Amino acid sequence: MKKRVTNLAEVGSVHDGSFGNALKLIKLAAECGADIVKFQTHIAEAETLKEAPMPSFFKGEPRYVYFERTGFSLEQWKELKSECDKQGIEFLSSPFSIEAVELLEEIGIKQYKVPSGEVTNLPLMKVIAETRKPVLLSSGMSTWQELDEAVKTFQKIHNNITVLQCTSEYPCSYDNVGLNIMQEAKERYQLPVGLSDHTITNYSAFTAVALGASVIEKHLTFSRKMYGSDAKHSLEPYEFSEMVKGIHAIETILSSKVDKDEIANRMGNIKEVFQKSIVSIVDIPKGTFITEEMIGFKKPGTGIPASKIETVLGKFSKRDILKDRLISKEDIENA
Repeated sequence: MKKRVTNLAEVGSVHDGSFGNALKLIKLAAECGADIVKFQTHIAEAETLKEAPMPSFFKGEPRYVYFERTGFSLEQWKELKSECDKQGIEFLSSPFSIEAVELLEEIGIKQYKVPSGEVTNLPLMKVIAETRKPVLLSSGMSTWQELDEAVKTFQKIHNNITVLQCTSEYPCSYDNVGLNIMQEAKERYQLPVGLSDHTITNYSAFTAVALGASVIEKHLTFSRKMYGSDAKHSLEPYEFSEMVKGIHAIETILSSKVDKDEIANRMGNIKEVFQKSIVSIVDIPKGTFITEEMIGFKKPGTGIPASKIETVLGKFSKRDILKDRLISKEDIENA
Protein backbone atom coordinates (compact mmCIF):
# COMPACT_ATOMS: atom_id res chain seq x y z
CA MET A 1 0.00 0.00 0.00
CA LYS A 2 1.33 3.42 -0.96
CA LYS A 3 1.40 5.76 2.03
CA ARG A 4 -0.58 8.92 1.39
CA VAL A 5 -1.09 10.67 4.76
CA THR A 6 1.70 12.63 6.44
CA ASN A 7 1.55 12.62 10.25
CA LEU A 8 2.96 15.85 11.65
CA ALA A 9 3.78 16.20 15.35
CA GLU A 10 3.57 19.86 16.39
CA VAL A 11 5.71 20.27 19.50
CA GLY A 12 5.74 24.06 19.15
CA SER A 13 7.19 25.50 22.33
CA VAL A 14 6.31 22.57 24.59
CA HIS A 15 10.03 22.36 25.38
CA ASP A 16 9.57 25.68 27.25
CA GLY A 17 13.07 26.77 26.28
CA SER A 18 14.77 23.59 27.48
CA PHE A 19 17.12 22.44 24.73
CA GLY A 20 17.32 19.01 26.35
CA ASN A 21 13.55 18.68 26.24
CA ALA A 22 13.53 19.80 22.60
CA LEU A 23 15.91 16.95 21.74
CA LYS A 24 13.78 14.50 23.71
CA LEU A 25 10.62 15.68 21.92
CA ILE A 26 12.22 14.82 18.58
CA LYS A 27 12.93 11.28 19.76
CA LEU A 28 9.43 11.04 21.23
CA ALA A 29 7.79 12.15 17.99
CA ALA A 30 9.77 9.56 16.05
CA GLU A 31 8.83 6.83 18.54
CA CYS A 32 5.15 7.82 18.22
CA GLY A 33 5.30 7.26 14.46
CA ALA A 34 5.28 10.87 13.24
CA ASP A 35 6.77 11.62 9.83
CA ILE A 36 7.59 15.22 10.71
CA VAL A 37 8.28 17.02 13.98
CA LYS A 38 7.52 20.73 13.92
CA PHE A 39 8.83 23.52 16.12
CA GLN A 40 8.17 27.27 16.06
CA THR A 41 11.01 29.65 15.29
CA HIS A 42 10.35 32.81 17.28
CA ILE A 43 12.77 35.73 17.22
CA ALA A 44 11.18 38.11 19.72
CA GLU A 45 12.84 41.31 18.51
CA ALA A 46 11.83 40.58 14.90
CA GLU A 47 8.19 39.63 15.43
CA THR A 48 6.54 41.37 18.37
CA LEU A 49 6.39 44.61 20.31
CA LYS A 50 7.18 44.28 23.99
CA GLU A 51 3.71 45.50 24.97
CA ALA A 52 1.84 43.14 22.59
CA PRO A 53 -1.04 41.39 24.39
CA MET A 54 -1.05 37.74 25.35
CA PRO A 55 -3.62 35.28 23.89
CA SER A 56 -6.64 34.53 26.05
CA PHE A 57 -5.62 30.92 26.56
CA PHE A 58 -2.19 31.76 28.03
CA LYS A 59 -1.57 34.44 30.65
CA GLY A 60 1.66 33.06 32.11
CA GLU A 61 4.05 35.80 30.97
CA PRO A 62 4.35 38.58 28.36
CA ARG A 63 4.73 37.23 24.83
CA TYR A 64 7.98 39.06 24.16
CA VAL A 65 9.51 37.61 27.31
CA TYR A 66 8.16 34.15 26.52
CA PHE A 67 9.54 34.13 22.96
CA GLU A 68 12.88 35.47 24.11
CA ARG A 69 13.14 32.93 26.92
CA THR A 70 12.12 29.90 24.84
CA GLY A 71 14.09 30.72 21.70
CA PHE A 72 17.19 28.86 20.50
CA SER A 73 20.45 29.97 18.91
CA LEU A 74 21.39 29.15 15.33
CA GLU A 75 23.77 26.45 16.53
CA GLN A 76 21.04 24.90 18.68
CA TRP A 77 18.63 24.89 15.73
CA LYS A 78 21.29 23.16 13.65
CA GLU A 79 21.70 20.55 16.36
CA LEU A 80 17.94 19.98 16.49
CA LYS A 81 17.93 19.46 12.71
CA SER A 82 20.84 17.01 13.09
CA GLU A 83 18.94 15.09 15.78
CA CYS A 84 15.95 14.80 13.44
CA ASP A 85 18.21 13.32 10.76
CA LYS A 86 19.56 10.87 13.33
CA GLN A 87 16.05 9.83 14.42
CA GLY A 88 14.80 9.46 10.82
CA ILE A 89 12.15 12.15 11.11
CA GLU A 90 11.85 15.36 9.11
CA PHE A 91 12.64 18.64 10.86
CA LEU A 92 10.14 21.45 10.35
CA SER A 93 9.60 24.79 12.02
CA SER A 94 7.14 27.62 11.46
CA PRO A 95 8.82 31.01 10.90
CA PHE A 96 7.18 34.07 12.42
CA SER A 97 9.45 36.63 10.75
CA ILE A 98 11.62 37.10 7.68
CA GLU A 99 14.64 36.72 9.97
CA ALA A 100 13.29 33.32 11.03
CA VAL A 101 13.07 32.26 7.37
CA GLU A 102 16.69 33.27 6.88
CA LEU A 103 17.69 31.22 9.93
CA LEU A 104 15.76 28.16 8.73
CA GLU A 105 17.29 28.45 5.27
CA GLU A 106 20.72 28.32 6.83
CA ILE A 107 19.73 25.15 8.69
CA GLY A 108 18.53 23.50 5.47
CA ILE A 109 14.80 23.10 6.06
CA LYS A 110 12.99 21.02 3.40
CA GLN A 111 9.60 22.75 3.46
CA TYR A 112 7.71 25.45 5.34
CA LYS A 113 4.64 25.55 7.54
CA VAL A 114 2.85 28.90 7.53
CA PRO A 115 1.15 29.40 10.91
CA SER A 116 -2.41 30.70 10.97
CA GLY A 117 -1.50 34.11 12.34
CA GLU A 118 0.91 34.84 9.49
CA VAL A 119 -1.42 34.22 6.53
CA THR A 120 -2.06 37.96 6.06
CA ASN A 121 1.67 38.74 6.35
CA LEU A 122 2.09 38.76 2.57
CA PRO A 123 5.68 40.07 2.67
CA LEU A 124 6.60 37.00 4.72
CA MET A 125 4.62 34.77 2.34
CA LYS A 126 6.59 36.20 -0.58
CA VAL A 127 9.93 35.49 1.10
CA ILE A 128 8.87 31.90 1.86
CA ALA A 129 7.58 31.46 -1.71
CA GLU A 130 10.91 32.62 -3.11
CA THR A 131 12.65 29.67 -1.46
CA ARG A 132 10.61 27.53 -3.91
CA LYS A 133 10.11 24.91 -1.21
CA PRO A 134 6.84 23.08 -0.47
CA VAL A 135 4.44 24.92 1.82
CA LEU A 136 1.86 23.81 4.37
CA LEU A 137 -0.52 26.75 4.64
CA SER A 138 -2.61 26.86 7.81
CA SER A 139 -5.93 28.69 7.54
CA GLY A 140 -7.00 29.03 11.16
CA MET A 141 -7.46 32.81 11.42
CA SER A 142 -8.12 33.81 7.82
CA THR A 143 -11.19 34.70 5.80
CA TRP A 144 -11.57 33.21 2.34
CA GLN A 145 -10.36 36.47 0.82
CA GLU A 146 -7.25 36.49 3.00
CA LEU A 147 -6.55 32.86 2.21
CA ASP A 148 -7.07 33.54 -1.51
CA GLU A 149 -4.44 36.28 -1.38
CA ALA A 150 -1.94 34.04 0.40
CA VAL A 151 -2.45 31.20 -2.09
CA LYS A 152 -2.04 33.62 -5.02
CA THR A 153 1.17 34.97 -3.49
CA PHE A 154 2.66 31.48 -3.53
CA GLN A 155 1.22 30.56 -6.93
CA LYS A 156 3.05 33.44 -8.56
CA ILE A 157 6.20 31.40 -7.92
CA HIS A 158 5.12 27.77 -7.43
CA ASN A 159 2.11 25.59 -6.80
CA ASN A 160 3.54 23.12 -4.27
CA ILE A 161 1.04 24.08 -1.57
CA THR A 162 -1.08 22.06 0.86
CA VAL A 163 -3.90 23.98 2.51
CA LEU A 164 -4.59 22.93 6.09
CA GLN A 165 -8.00 23.56 7.58
CA CYS A 166 -7.51 24.84 11.10
CA THR A 167 -9.63 26.52 13.72
CA SER A 168 -7.52 28.65 16.07
CA GLU A 169 -9.48 27.67 19.13
CA TYR A 170 -7.63 26.01 22.03
CA PRO A 171 -8.98 23.45 22.50
CA CYS A 172 -11.23 23.28 19.45
CA SER A 173 -14.78 22.00 19.94
CA TYR A 174 -16.08 19.35 17.56
CA ASP A 175 -18.66 21.67 16.06
CA ASN A 176 -15.92 24.11 15.01
CA VAL A 177 -13.50 21.66 13.36
CA GLY A 178 -14.81 22.70 9.94
CA LEU A 179 -14.06 19.76 7.70
CA ASN A 180 -16.50 21.27 5.23
CA ILE A 181 -13.97 24.07 4.83
CA MET A 182 -11.22 21.52 4.14
CA GLN A 183 -13.31 20.02 1.36
CA GLU A 184 -14.24 23.43 -0.03
CA ALA A 185 -10.58 24.46 -0.06
CA LYS A 186 -9.71 21.36 -2.10
CA GLU A 187 -12.35 22.31 -4.68
CA ARG A 188 -11.59 26.04 -4.57
CA TYR A 189 -7.83 25.80 -5.07
CA GLN A 190 -7.45 22.37 -6.70
CA LEU A 191 -4.68 21.69 -4.19
CA PRO A 192 -3.98 18.96 -1.61
CA VAL A 193 -5.60 19.63 1.76
CA GLY A 194 -5.19 18.51 5.34
CA LEU A 195 -6.16 19.27 8.92
CA SER A 196 -4.28 21.07 11.66
CA ASP A 197 -6.38 19.78 14.53
CA HIS A 198 -6.73 21.44 17.93
CA THR A 199 -9.22 19.00 19.44
CA ILE A 200 -7.87 16.77 22.21
CA THR A 201 -9.01 13.47 20.69
CA ASN A 202 -8.31 11.65 17.44
CA TYR A 203 -11.84 11.63 16.03
CA SER A 204 -11.45 14.72 13.83
CA ALA A 205 -8.17 13.46 12.42
CA PHE A 206 -9.68 10.11 11.50
CA THR A 207 -12.66 11.77 9.83
CA ALA A 208 -10.39 14.14 7.89
CA VAL A 209 -8.34 11.22 6.55
CA ALA A 210 -11.52 9.45 5.44
CA LEU A 211 -12.51 12.66 3.61
CA GLY A 212 -9.20 12.93 1.76
CA ALA A 213 -6.74 14.78 4.00
CA SER A 214 -3.12 14.27 2.94
CA VAL A 215 -1.62 15.84 6.08
CA ILE A 216 -2.67 15.62 9.72
CA GLU A 217 -1.05 17.95 12.24
CA LYS A 218 -1.58 17.40 15.96
CA HIS A 219 0.16 18.91 18.97
CA LEU A 220 2.33 16.49 20.97
CA THR A 221 3.54 16.86 24.56
CA PHE A 222 5.12 14.75 27.27
CA SER A 223 2.19 15.63 29.52
CA ARG A 224 -0.75 18.04 29.42
CA LYS A 225 0.31 19.17 32.91
CA MET A 226 3.41 20.92 31.55
CA TYR A 227 3.72 24.73 31.63
CA GLY A 228 3.16 26.80 28.50
CA SER A 229 0.60 27.74 25.89
CA ASP A 230 0.67 24.46 23.93
CA ALA A 231 0.95 21.57 26.36
CA LYS A 232 -2.58 21.49 27.76
CA HIS A 233 -4.05 21.42 24.24
CA SER A 234 -1.80 18.59 23.01
CA LEU A 235 -1.95 14.82 22.73
CA GLU A 236 0.12 12.76 25.12
CA PRO A 237 2.45 10.09 23.64
CA TYR A 238 0.07 7.12 23.83
CA GLU A 239 -2.72 9.17 22.25
CA PHE A 240 -0.52 10.36 19.39
CA SER A 241 0.72 6.81 18.76
CA GLU A 242 -2.87 5.58 18.63
CA MET A 243 -3.70 8.34 16.14
CA VAL A 244 -0.89 7.25 13.82
CA LYS A 245 -1.96 3.60 14.07
CA GLY A 246 -5.55 4.58 13.33
CA ILE A 247 -4.57 6.66 10.31
CA HIS A 248 -2.50 3.79 8.90
CA ALA A 249 -5.51 1.49 9.38
CA ILE A 250 -7.80 3.96 7.61
CA GLU A 251 -5.31 4.23 4.74
CA THR A 252 -5.36 0.45 4.33
CA ILE A 253 -9.16 0.35 4.48
CA LEU A 254 -9.56 3.12 1.91
CA SER A 255 -6.98 1.76 -0.53
CA SER A 256 -7.98 -1.93 -0.41
CA LYS A 257 -10.57 -3.07 -2.94
CA VAL A 258 -12.45 -6.28 -2.19
CA ASP A 259 -14.16 -8.60 -4.71
CA LYS A 260 -17.54 -9.45 -3.21
CA ASP A 261 -17.85 -12.89 -4.85
CA GLU A 262 -14.24 -13.84 -4.21
CA ILE A 263 -14.42 -13.02 -0.50
CA ALA A 264 -17.75 -14.85 -0.16
CA ASN A 265 -16.31 -17.93 -1.83
CA ARG A 266 -13.46 -17.92 0.69
CA MET A 267 -16.01 -18.30 3.49
CA GLY A 268 -17.16 -21.80 2.61
CA ASN A 269 -16.64 -23.34 6.05
CA ILE A 270 -18.06 -20.39 7.97
CA LYS A 271 -21.07 -20.22 5.66
CA GLU A 272 -21.86 -23.84 6.47
CA VAL A 273 -21.87 -22.94 10.17
CA PHE A 274 -24.13 -19.89 9.91
CA GLN A 275 -26.46 -20.48 6.96
CA LYS A 276 -29.65 -22.55 7.00
CA SER A 277 -30.67 -25.82 5.35
CA ILE A 278 -34.13 -27.30 4.72
CA VAL A 279 -35.10 -29.69 7.54
CA SER A 280 -38.08 -31.85 8.48
CA ILE A 281 -40.09 -30.51 11.42
CA VAL A 282 -42.37 -33.58 11.52
CA ASP A 283 -41.94 -37.24 10.61
CA ILE A 284 -42.47 -37.53 6.84
CA PRO A 285 -43.40 -41.09 5.76
CA LYS A 286 -42.25 -42.44 2.39
CA GLY A 287 -44.47 -41.31 -0.48
CA THR A 288 -45.73 -38.18 1.32
CA PHE A 289 -46.54 -35.06 -0.72
CA ILE A 290 -44.38 -32.44 0.99
CA THR A 291 -46.03 -29.16 2.10
CA GLU A 292 -44.83 -26.05 3.89
CA GLU A 293 -46.14 -27.32 7.21
CA MET A 294 -43.65 -30.21 7.11
CA ILE A 295 -40.40 -28.31 6.65
CA GLY A 296 -38.36 -25.64 8.37
CA PHE A 297 -34.96 -23.94 8.05
CA LYS A 298 -32.16 -24.62 10.52
CA LYS A 299 -28.38 -24.64 10.85
CA PRO A 300 -26.04 -25.98 9.61
CA GLY A 301 -25.89 -25.03 5.95
CA THR A 302 -24.61 -28.39 4.80
CA GLY A 303 -27.91 -29.63 3.38
CA ILE A 304 -30.22 -28.26 0.70
CA PRO A 305 -30.00 -24.44 1.05
CA ALA A 306 -33.12 -22.61 2.25
CA SER A 307 -32.99 -20.66 -1.01
CA LYS A 308 -33.72 -23.92 -2.91
CA ILE A 309 -37.09 -24.52 -1.26
CA GLU A 310 -38.72 -25.15 -4.67
CA THR A 311 -36.71 -28.38 -5.01
CA VAL A 312 -38.54 -29.83 -1.98
CA LEU A 313 -42.06 -28.29 -1.85
CA GLY A 314 -44.65 -30.11 -3.88
CA LYS A 315 -42.45 -33.20 -4.28
CA PHE A 316 -42.86 -36.71 -2.83
CA SER A 317 -40.58 -38.29 -0.27
CA LYS A 318 -38.68 -41.33 -1.60
CA ARG A 319 -38.20 -42.75 1.89
CA ASP A 320 -39.12 -42.18 5.51
CA ILE A 321 -37.69 -38.91 6.81
CA LEU A 322 -37.55 -38.59 10.58
CA LYS A 323 -38.41 -35.35 12.36
CA ASP A 324 -35.65 -32.73 12.74
CA ARG A 325 -33.33 -34.06 10.07
CA LEU A 326 -31.56 -32.37 7.18
CA ILE A 327 -33.47 -33.20 3.99
CA SER A 328 -31.20 -34.39 1.20
CA LYS A 329 -31.71 -34.73 -2.56
CA GLU A 330 -31.76 -38.47 -2.06
CA ASP A 331 -34.88 -38.06 0.15
CA ILE A 332 -36.94 -36.39 -2.61
CA GLU A 333 -38.42 -37.65 -5.89
CA ASN A 334 -36.97 -35.77 -8.90
CA ALA A 335 -34.97 -33.44 -6.70
